[in-house]
Amino acid sequence: MRNALELLATKSAGAVAVEDADGSSATLASSPARGIDLLDVSTFGRVLDERWVRTSYSRLTAAAHEAGPPVVAQGSGAAEADEAATHDEPSVALGGHADHLDVAVPMGDIPGGARVGTLVHDILEHTDFAAADLAGALSRAAEKAGAARVLVSGQDVLVAGLVASLDTPLGPLLDGRRLRGLTRADRLDELAFDLPLAGGDSPTGAVTMAAIADLFATLPAGDPVARYHERLRDPVLAAEVRGFLTGSIDLVARVGDRHVVIDYKTNRLGLPGEPLTGWHYRPEALTRSMFDANYPLQACLYSVALHRYLRWRLPAYDPERHLGGCAYLFLRGMVGPATPAIDGQPFGVFAWHPPASFVTGLSDLLDRGST
Repeated sequence: MRNALELLATKSAGAVAVEDADGSSATLASSPARGIDLLDVSTFGRVLDERWVRTSYSRLTAAAHEAGPPVVAQGSGAAEADEAATHDEPSVALGGHADHLDVAVPMGDIPGGARVGTLVHDILEHTDFAAADLAGALSRAAEKAGAARVLVSGQDVLVAGLVASLDTPLGPLLDGRRLRGLTRADRLDELAFDLPLAGGDSPTGAVTMAAIADLFATLPAGDPVARYHERLRDPVLAAEVRGFLTGSIDLVARVGDRHVVIDYKTNRLGLPGEPLTGWHYRPEALTRSMFDANYPLQACLYSVALHRYLRWRLPAYDPERHLGGCAYLFLRGMVGPATPAIDGQPFGVFAWHPPASFVTGLSDLLDRGST
């Protein structure tokens, strides 16, 4: 072994040396002396910015949904205003001479809940509304969406109800058109978005619900959601956020040069155990449901997302010309061509066309944050 090592050392030109290790100069390694420390946990010294989130309409309003709509004391001004608002439409009782407004709804017996809502959204997303055999197209989409797992029975009833909904005139906002006449070339389904709030990662900026409420307060008195700013001042709503806003628009429909945000709703608006009729989806009832669920907030956020999308994608984009408003379709109340209407507004269809300046103003507010 020594001969081999010495040969290696000779060839290494001095890089390797062979020495005897007799232990005369050996030292033992040892740890430095130290005292006994008490065990403890590390402490977190940073401050987390809990306002920086990736949020959505659902998260912004989650606490309000759990708490229910605000309760107004009897005799207050707000209650009196609500009561007066119920008299803006003709006072029509159920039954008797009101039968032409109190129509049966095909989907009245379909259960409510999130699973049915998700099922319906899935079916509509994957159905060509302009198909010659619309019922067949809806049935095939229902089977692929797993309708049999969600509905123990009633798939045929659901399909018939959706055919009626797609065949319902949508009122002045969409020039009286029906979804059934909307081709694939004029629709965008499930348009997803992520919008920065207050610069996204700005260390100081934030978007406050109070600032959004102030913007709603600038709407003219005749606007369908003119008084909604009062609901946005509910302290239960998220106070301020920054980061990113995410969401998905059910449908964007192109009507001529205008683009309309459409949201499908499967809400049951009757009392528990009460048979549903078209009267439950009259315009006044839809306005109350929109306010109670804070849907106007969702509608305006979706309008901003559409505004940003069209600004990027549409040549010579003009918000006044190309933004077409929002339509919330309460599908259970849409019963086909015979759907009743009050003052031209069909049952089951809540239409809102906010001023273009309102949408662009909200877009600017979300971008820069509240001052």
